[in-house]
Amino acid sequence: MTVLLLIVLSVLFFLNVPIAIALGLSTTLIVLMTGTLDLSTLPHRMFTTLDSFPLLAAPFFILAGKIMEHGGISEKIVSFANSLVGHFRGGLGHVSVVACMFFAALSGSAVATTAAVGGLLVPAMVKAGYDRGFSASVQAAGGTTGVMIPPSVPMVMFAVSAGVSVGDLFIAGIVPGILVGLTLMIWTYIYSVRAKIEIKQRASIKEVFTAFAQSVLAILMPIIILGGIYGGYFTPTEASVIAVVYGLLVGALVYRQITWNVLKKILLETVTVVSALSFIIATASFFGFYLTIEQIPQQIGGLITNADIAPIIVVLLIVALLLVVGMFMDEISAIIILTPILLPVVVAIGMDPIHFGVIMVINLAIGLLTPPVGLSMFVAAKVANIEHDKLIKPLLPFIFILVVDVLILYLIPEISLGLLEFQKN
Repeated sequence: MTVLLLIVLSVLFFLNVPIAIALGLSTTLIVLMTGTLDLSTLPHRMFTTLDSFPLLAAPFFILAGKIMEHGGISEKIVSFANSLVGHFRGGLGHVSVVACMFFAALSGSAVATTAAVGGLLVPAMVKAGYDRGFSASVQAAGGTTGVMIPPSVPMVMFAVSAGVSVGDLFIAGIVPGILVGLTLMIWTYIYSVRAKIEIKQRASIKEVFTAFAQSVLAILMPIIILGGIYGGYFTPTEASVIAVVYGLLVGALVYRQITWNVLKKILLETVTVVSALSFIIATASFFGFYLTIEQIPQQIGGLITNADIAPIIVVLLIVALLLVVGMFMDEISAIIILTPILLPVVVAIGMDPIHFGVIMVINLAIGLLTPPVGLSMFVAAKVANIEHDKLIKPLLPFIFILVVDVLILYLIPEISLGLLEFQKN
């Protein structure tokens, strides 16, 4: 029956049935056929799953990200990033990545990061002599740091699905997010040397200080939020609310970009995203509950353990699976569906759940750059006014780099867990 469930689910996905409906409908059909559960379990399970205090962090971080996107924050961050790295070979490309990393620590969203930073930098890069396809690609790739550097909505979803600490996962994502940013900058430098991009003049100390002063309120936000979480002053859920209030105050009173009309647009966009996300979470929980009742994850973990498969082979298979899934499913849906299945498997081979969470989030982020569902790719193409199929070739080096990063993070767990261990000691 589990095989039949997966077949029905795959057919519904193939027919472009919305993910939430496909999950709920396929599970309901199997439950009716087998009689394993009372059908009244469905609404009860959906309500119980959404009635979660840690889960509240997701909609508030989404709202905070929308506020940052529309609140004039991106211009200040781009200016500061330009003063820091704009003078290196391929300066504007580096500015794109660094600005994405700063904005990622504010928005927690890859798509928002790509749109906010790309809208400013893609035209500037094209004007400076960069290929339009590369300009859009570096924005799309840089935007993936939005789901790696905390606060991150996908990390919140993994933590809730896996029953691990949101704060611990946030700490574990900091160094890997920086690693990804640095490796993307390496390819940007190589491209710029080949394309003979001119080197800009280094910003003076005064210009750096001025840019920092103008962006300091934006930069302070992740410091306040993450510092408060790690210092034990408030929980990640409480931090998400503080992020919303802080963003509103800065965007409305300091940068003066958030008017009543802009706020209405922000709230409408947030409600639309959160409603869809909540529906997916609710139906996916019923799907996961059925798998748990049938002990499918435990059986898969047991098969792998008894088969004595080398852990590296298991990880490579999971990496390949997540790459394929990421091509056809958005990251949050994939995390909600696959975490209950894959977590017992990686625990069986001795992997720390926090370590796996970081790898899974970054692995699925690659799907943001690949068709047919690559949202960051489509947003970057729209910003750059270029056909999305023309981005596939310039995106390939970035995708390769991200895959290598995933393997490095698996082989060297200290990159993810080192800061967490240091913080606990």
